[in-house]
Order: sequence, then C-alpha cells, then structure tokens
Amino acid sequence: MSRIFERKINYYETDKMGVVHHSNYIRFFEEARCQFLEDVGLPYDKLEAEGIMSPVLGFSCKYKQHVTFGDMIEIHTSITKFGGVKYTVSYEVYNKKTGELCVTGESEHCFTDLDLKPLNIKKHHNDVYEKFMSLVEN
Repeated sequence: MSRIFERKINYYETDKMGVVHHSNYIRFFEEARCQFLEDVGLPYDKLEAEGIMSPVLGFSCKYKQHVTFGDMIEIHTSITKFGGVKYTVSYEVYNKKTGELCVTGESEHCFTDLDLKPLNIKKHHNDVYEKFMSLVEN
C-alpha cells in the first residue's frame, strides 16, 4: 500500500544554486513516513504510548533530477520489507508539475521498547504486527 505526501519546497531548503540541499530529503522522508503511519492508523504517538519506539537504522538516497524553490513535490511512500523487528520504507519523489521522478530513497527502522532494546512486535504487540504485514508492498 502506497501513500502520497505532498509538500511545497521552501526557499530556506535550497542552496546557492537554487536546488534543494541534499540533506533536506531526510526531513522530507520523515515527514512522509510520519504521515503514512498516521494515515494507516499507526501514528508514532500511539506506538510510543504502547511502549514501541522505531529508531532509524539507515538511510539511502539517489538523486535523479533537481527540485527547486516553489516546486510542489509528491512523495510516494510504501513499506517494502518487514520482518517483525525491522522494516524498510521506500520513497519516490516526483515533481508534481512535470511528473518527473526526481529522487528515490529508503530508510530502515527497527522496533524497540522504551529502553531501546529490540522488540519483536509479533510476540508483544500482535495487532501492530498484523497491521504492518498488511502494508508491505512486494
């Protein structure tokens, strides 16, 4: 299941060349991931209230086309891997006006308890496990 998150590029997110600085994509992806989880009924605040944390383990990004100030982008977000303890979220950033694919990326996460110890949600939070299983895109 994929979700689309839209946002407009702000001036402060660009560099001297007028292009979105590469470091901002990590923030954009986090915004899209948080909205994705909220849309499917698993917002971070609800997970944390249940004792589930989800830190980032890694991040990758490939830049194909530049995005500039004022552009509207669509970030297509999906969960592509899930194993009960770890999951991977994939992102595709499109220029809404041109339809061009501009950036692709992934973030890898795990589940921990509030003390940041690994947590197998299938054992301890089966409802969350089942929800994540239903979201995985192959």
